[in-house]
Amino acid sequence: MGRGKLRIYLGAAPGVGKTYAMLSEAHRRVERGTDCVVAFVEHHNRPRTEVMLHGLEQVPRKHLDYRGSAFTEMDVDAVLLRAPAVALVDELAHTNVPGSRNAKRWQDVEELLAAGIDVVSTVNIQHLESLGDVVESITGVRQRETVPDEVVRRADQIELVDMSPPALRRRMAHGNIYKPDKVDAALSNYFRPGNLTALRELALLWVADRVDEYLTEYRSEHRVSKIWGSRERIVVGLTGGPEGRTLIRRAARLAEKGAGGEVMAVYIARSDGLTSASPKELAVQRTLVEDLGGTFHHVVGDDIPVALLDFARGVNATQIVLGSSRRKTWQYVFGPGVGATVARESGPDLDVHIVTHDEVAKGRGLPVARGARLGRSRIIWGWVVGVGGPVVLALLLNTIDLGLANDMLLFLTVTVAAALLGGLFPALASAAFGSLLLNYFYTPPLHRLTIADPKNIVAIAIFVGVAVSVASVVDLAARRTHQAARLRAESEILSFLAGSVLRGETSLEALLERVRETFGMESVALLERAGDVDPWTCAGSVGPRSPKRPEDADVDMPVGDHMALALSGRVLPASDRRVLAAFAAQAAVVLDRQRLQHEADQAKELAEGNRIRTALLAAVSHDLRTPLAAIKAAVSSLRSDDVAWSEEDQAELLEAIEEGADRLDHLVGNLLDMSRLQTGTVTPLIREIDLDEVVPMALGGVPEGSAELDIPETLPMVAVDPGLLERAVANLVENAVKYSPVDEPVLVSASAMANRVEVRVVDRGPGVPDEAKDRIFAPFQRYGDAPRGAGVGLGLAVARGFAEAMGGTLNAEDTPGGGLTMVLTVRAVHRLPDLATATAERQAS
Repeated sequence: MGRGKLRIYLGAAPGVGKTYAMLSEAHRRVERGTDCVVAFVEHHNRPRTEVMLHGLEQVPRKHLDYRGSAFTEMDVDAVLLRAPAVALVDELAHTNVPGSRNAKRWQDVEELLAAGIDVVSTVNIQHLESLGDVVESITGVRQRETVPDEVVRRADQIELVDMSPPALRRRMAHGNIYKPDKVDAALSNYFRPGNLTALRELALLWVADRVDEYLTEYRSEHRVSKIWGSRERIVVGLTGGPEGRTLIRRAARLAEKGAGGEVMAVYIARSDGLTSASPKELAVQRTLVEDLGGTFHHVVGDDIPVALLDFARGVNATQIVLGSSRRKTWQYVFGPGVGATVARESGPDLDVHIVTHDEVAKGRGLPVARGARLGRSRIIWGWVVGVGGPVVLALLLNTIDLGLANDMLLFLTVTVAAALLGGLFPALASAAFGSLLLNYFYTPPLHRLTIADPKNIVAIAIFVGVAVSVASVVDLAARRTHQAARLRAESEILSFLAGSVLRGETSLEALLERVRETFGMESVALLERAGDVDPWTCAGSVGPRSPKRPEDADVDMPVGDHMALALSGRVLPASDRRVLAAFAAQAAVVLDRQRLQHEADQAKELAEGNRIRTALLAAVSHDLRTPLAAIKAAVSSLRSDDVAWSEEDQAELLEAIEEGADRLDHLVGNLLDMSRLQTGTVTPLIREIDLDEVVPMALGGVPEGSAELDIPETLPMVAVDPGLLERAVANLVENAVKYSPVDEPVLVSASAMANRVEVRVVDRGPGVPDEAKDRIFAPFQRYGDAPRGAGVGLGLAVARGFAEAMGGTLNAEDTPGGGLTMVLTVRAVHRLPDLATATAERQAS
């Protein structure tokens, strides 16, 4: 059975109509005869949505009890047993009630998809994990229920359910989204026009990016090279010169004029010869383009115009920005230049902007390095001079008699010119042809290929020797120049690779993407296997249709005995393999680093677990044995037949048993709470509540009169888990009473500050120095001379853990006049509470 298909309705905010659209789709499918069921849909008491459930089969929900309240969740087993063709699962980012099959609903959906069931689901843009910080900065609300981006990206279909902010606010005002008592708070807080507009933009851009990914994949699969101007992409060609900053800023202004514009700066390094490029200037330009929201790319290409156009077409660019040439006027005799060539070859679907700048016509820092060794045009000119030069010179000397010595010097000059232009072989041809002409026309006997005077033989031999020597020197210099340019190109790429390591770019996928980009490949994969006969597995890949085996790739670079970097797209020259080997070695290092980091994280978790277990054993061995011993002694005394206990003695022994049991209950409760915090299983059920409903209950564990309350009635409601808040405040109060003088009661007060509410627990004890204020919140810590029987040192750690789990904070401050003040900060309900609250939370409220 194949994997099911996932369709997601994505919205910018609650109330845009995702669930309604999902149910409408379900009715359409049922009318077509599709077996479609409602696995879990929450209508939130919205009449129009509730009506859409009529006529659809609903799988019964699973009932769960948690903290004395009843909740319902999707029954995954029941859906799997029913095995429909399509299942509707609302609220993909929902957090299941503890005790459910999975912690998250998207994990339930993964099980249904794996069983071959198609799933239709919904999610809001603020629930995407990567956008959590952005959404919080916009709305002021931290989304606690998130779904990994990759889960949504893998969806077979993503449909945006859109609604303008004014229309959504009208729906809210009409009571179509929330209950009437919450409408005013929602409209003035989360559902402000600015918030909704920003969230809508996030949703539109995210969907646009996904569409762009699908388009890129389609173009690659169908090998579409023609540019489709579906989105403005501007490529900036950089030379490493100072004009690059001007070009980047101009491109950024062009991108701002179009919706969703994107800037990509590219520097093309020639594999066998480079112009002078300042690494410092390139680093500055890279920082500039990234600050402006663009990306920087480093590409290798022998022909700069061709490489630039290939890159632009590969990323489906619509515009290219180039700077006016820095060459002087006379240098145009060597060719039209990069800008003119790119403009001529770009075609009708790619616009080219030539931007003026301050460096125009000021010349290049160093002459342009030619192609392989001397370059094709230069070799051609060498052959022209080497073969044609002696003929032209012979015709001229036949009309003028300058003497044999001058004739030889002139022929030698032509040979040297051929050597300087074309290297060794044109010079040898010129020397041979020139010596024949000298012998035939100017050496007695004339017009015969013989030499009568031996001195002329020596002269011609010297002539050929000088020609060969000069040509050899020129050829050797050209070789050295080519090698130096090649090494300079490699050093720039390797320095860029080293810079990425120093910048902390340790992602394997990012490095493979850099390899694909640098060498102009279609796909790159890092393959590995356990042994010589084991099958290859992919440790990481980028690009479509990445090779599965080294033999399937166009280029493969071994890394050790059982790892290889495989590239598809074209065959690389041997000269590029040295740089590729450096990338391959770095990829292996990055992979090892990632695995070592994962192992280190696991080791850290194990070490922390061992530390906790050791501390627990210590606590059990002493702190828990003390009340147990007291209880056992009291029970043994009561059961003894040797002593006749009075009623007062029996009452005192029973009181000791009760105190010991309460103490045991408190210690065990803290130990269990700490264990839950360490394992990350604390799931707060946030609801709106008044502080005066919770805080007084937290004082039940301290002696009467040891604490005073000051909770104003005018305080706003807070968004907390009542049970966690009560435990946190109780631990703070018990700790404060423990260290406070008997005649100084602990003060528990509360006050509102902006969108937060502070609960202060003030004692007049010895206080804590500043350097120890953070340590007192660590597990199994006792401060000062607290006796062993005072507890296991978990109260404050548990309190801070519960506070942070609810989105609050807990810190210690000095009490004016002496003592310590614990400040517990929680979120007030001036704003709308977290719109991502789970179904269980809404039922609890």
